[in-house]
Amino acid sequence: MQFGQLRQSSALNPAKILILVLVYGLFWFGTLNYRHLIPSDEGRYAEIAREMLVTGDWVTPRYNGYKYFEKPPLQIWATATAFNIFGIGDWQARLWTALTGFLTIFFIGFTGARIYGARAGWLASLVLASSPMWVIGGHVNSLDMGLSAFLVAALCSLLLAQTSHNKTQARNWMWACWALMALATLSKGVIGAAIPGMVFITYSLTAWDWKIWKRLHIISGTILFLAITAPWFVLVAQRNPEFLEFFFIHEHLQRFTQTAHSRTGPIYYFIPLLLLGFLPWVAQIPGAISQAWRERNREFSSGWLLTCWFIVILGFFSVSQSKLPGYIIPIFPALALLVGNRLDRNLGLSNSLTLSWQTQTIFFAILGGIGFMFLGEISKQARPDEIESYTQYTYWIIAALIALTGFSLFAFTQSKRNGLLSITSFASGFFLCALIAGTGHETLGRAVSGIDLVEQVKGSIPTQTQFYSVRILDHTVPFYLGTTMTMVEFPDELEFGVKQEPELWLPTLAAFIERWKEDQTAYALMVPEQYLELQKLNVPMQEVGRDSRRVIVKHPESASASPQ
Repeated sequence: MQFGQLRQSSALNPAKILILVLVYGLFWFGTLNYRHLIPSDEGRYAEIAREMLVTGDWVTPRYNGYKYFEKPPLQIWATATAFNIFGIGDWQARLWTALTGFLTIFFIGFTGARIYGARAGWLASLVLASSPMWVIGGHVNSLDMGLSAFLVAALCSLLLAQTSHNKTQARNWMWACWALMALATLSKGVIGAAIPGMVFITYSLTAWDWKIWKRLHIISGTILFLAITAPWFVLVAQRNPEFLEFFFIHEHLQRFTQTAHSRTGPIYYFIPLLLLGFLPWVAQIPGAISQAWRERNREFSSGWLLTCWFIVILGFFSVSQSKLPGYIIPIFPALALLVGNRLDRNLGLSNSLTLSWQTQTIFFAILGGIGFMFLGEISKQARPDEIESYTQYTYWIIAALIALTGFSLFAFTQSKRNGLLSITSFASGFFLCALIAGTGHETLGRAVSGIDLVEQVKGSIPTQTQFYSVRILDHTVPFYLGTTMTMVEFPDELEFGVKQEPELWLPTLAAFIERWKEDQTAYALMVPEQYLELQKLNVPMQEVGRDSRRVIVKHPESASASPQ
């Protein structure tokens, strides 16, 4: 950023900014290992990476030993590499999402500084760094953050290319845009190129700007895009002829046009997520978009392109037949740039904020205070065996509310005398609120992760043991046990994989019972109700360990087997 300008326009100087960045990074990365992995995304993508590292097959992804072609492997490669360098564990599994989310905040600040000015860039980075959904997403091992990071980096590269007055720099930024779209495609599929394409067409139509197509370097960019994406697609298709139809038809066309994936929702599904995910800055959105609308007829309007990005992504996934919360994460950085520019203009030369900002900060301070009145509602969601966990989580919520209320009050007091410090304080409160509430979820998520059950039984289970997963696909226990499991009767999302290699699973419970009686050293995982059912059928089993959700059993005759 242009720190000289920033020093002139605020009380913050480069040294203070550096300290804030270091503290922020400490909190961001320092909490990665506190929580255990939870189903389904976190356990799934950690286990796929573990299996890739163990088998040495970096072309064909497998989950629980079965072919798994739902997504491309870029994040799996990155996580397997982290496992190889740092060992297998929770923070290593989340490292990729944490890195991509963290670096995107910097890139947003850099882009904002280049196209709007240094202070606007700093404000844009503050907005994104404190958006609850971005903070939470950066600490969850799913594919959405990595995809969002590369999509947004492609968007920023496009903005930098189109606002550059140097032809060589403009060309290089456009090549970076194409390369980043390729990495987005390798992160989660064709959507990595489809979203920028839809946005660009929408921008051209609404701004009536067609000259920009001449500046996209389409031919050389396409060559670069294919050079990055094609090798894996060709290799995996050569080794697995069934890949192409499943990946492009089932996982892309049918996912967004049909309800086969059972992820439907009303057309307004993402509106509450938008409001909660961008909660501290929602009040700034109308003014920011209105400002971009007024500027759309310029030769190139960065603000209107960002608005199109927001509208197209929100609209596309709202009408899609497949809806999950993480789908709209890419809109938040674009909104951050718009809001950062808006706040910068509101600050003006006086570095003070008006009554509307004071109202916003005091509103959230009061809202945080009201939150204390509803703490008792938290434990009402608990099952009888979870009351203690929910009680512990209440203390985390108290800490989160204290951070929100305290920093919002300080922001209110500073709004007139130092507007930038007020915004920084307000953003800090929301960042800490989201981070504390998310990190404290370990009190609830620990039981779901199965880590206590694994620690209870892992030492007594011999290596290279045959493990069966009876009518259940557990997304975390295989990772913590470090073993794959043979699916029994219910393949869940592994249906495609078991169809390709039917010899690797048992299609009926009767087949499992027969195999179980023959395999004297086997272990099995199931839900407690399934264990009771098998006991009634006099299937020989001995309980090894259990938690409230799972039971691990072995054959009674294997009791004398000693760990290898």
